[in-house]
Amino acid sequence: MLSAVFIYNQKGEVLISRLYRHDVKRSVADVFRIHVISSPTPVRSPVTTLGSTSFFHIRYDNLWLCAVTKNNANAALVFEFLYRLLGLGFSYFGRFDEEAVKNNFVLIYELLDEVLDYGYPQNIEVDTLKLYVTTESIRSKAIPEPPQNITMQATGATTWRRNDIVYKKNEAFVDVIESVNLILSAKGTVLRADVQGQIVMRSFLSGMPECKFGLNDKLVLDRDVAGGPPGQTGPRRLGTRQGGMSGVGDGESVEIADCQFHQCVRLGRFDTDRTISFIPPDGEFELMRYRTTENVNLPFKVLPVVREIGKSRIEYEILIKSNFNSKLSATNMAVNIPTPPNATKCRIKVMGVGKAKYHPEENAIVWKISRFQGLQETSLTAVVDLAPMSKQTVWSRPPINLDFQVLMFTASGLLVRFLKVFEKSNYQSVKWVRYMTKAGSYEIRI
Repeated sequence: MLSAVFIYNQKGEVLISRLYRHDVKRSVADVFRIHVISSPTPVRSPVTTLGSTSFFHIRYDNLWLCAVTKNNANAALVFEFLYRLLGLGFSYFGRFDEEAVKNNFVLIYELLDEVLDYGYPQNIEVDTLKLYVTTESIRSKAIPEPPQNITMQATGATTWRRNDIVYKKNEAFVDVIESVNLILSAKGTVLRADVQGQIVMRSFLSGMPECKFGLNDKLVLDRDVAGGPPGQTGPRRLGTRQGGMSGVGDGESVEIADCQFHQCVRLGRFDTDRTISFIPPDGEFELMRYRTTENVNLPFKVLPVVREIGKSRIEYEILIKSNFNSKLSATNMAVNIPTPPNATKCRIKVMGVGKAKYHPEENAIVWKISRFQGLQETSLTAVVDLAPMSKQTVWSRPPINLDFQVLMFTASGLLVRFLKVFEKSNYQSVKWVRYMTKAGSYEIRI
């Protein structure tokens, strides 16, 4: 696996040097400095292969973090380790720069000895490492940990959670956050529409709880319909989705693709019955990421009309309709309407909600709407005067961009069907679910 790990400053000076195997010498650090850091032409690739030696590097602030290997290593694993190492620095020092590395070099060497064994990554969980790799300020206040507990934390399967956590009130908060990406042609044809979502959980549960999490995934519901007994009802829903869309409390399913899970999720059970079973870390963490491209419910429909009147004027008519339930509302909405670079004067009229202003430094009209109710529409008209140009060029017509947030709405139709918590003490827990959809790259061509 890894033969060495180096940390350089921006001048190429070696701040940290740790060798794990005998197939490289310390002088290999100079090879990376000469061919990458001091190279007259910028090196764009994060992987540099010189002979039989490969250098994987990342940059942060004024530091270079480099991993060296002679083997055909898994590049994704190496970069994941480097970013985890960067995260360890933030957890221990509060920042990760040249000064922090110099002031804590002893601790960094101790961490490198713990997280890598003969070049193979081991336990890189911050909470576990802080149990037995402590800074001086933490060591004086730390409560001695029994040796058997340290061994379990260092080598056990549940490295992300301790078993002695206690809360007076046991709660679990689930946030389903989705980003809608849209490219709409000038003729109204959808060129791209997809949803990238993440499920973030905040766990304040005592002991070692076992959680089971269910979604209205298409494979699950199809299986339930095909194999379930007549009259059987599904699990109790935690949250209700509002918005008059498909999949809102009507049992319709969602095709989920490209799932990525936190390491606490038991992938074997998910592959078998599509149930997300896990022992959650304490506090906030990202449970999963997903993407869907089917049956995307677009929260807004934009109908733009842009007319060029000769070479001296452009007229705009922009109509926006909201497609979600009237009980919901979008907040922090901003519509960026591009104007030509030779625009001199702009007369704007808003018929509906919001305020619009011409920003010449951005070559755009910015229309801000603090709150936009569902199933409503609003419109904007504008006349832009153009200055004559010595050399006539065709205006490229950049797209209109939208930014917004809508609570209790999911563009994919995803619904949390149930969240169950099992713990040996059988305590009662309170679960909360919140949905939010926001704009990713939401573009309408004109």
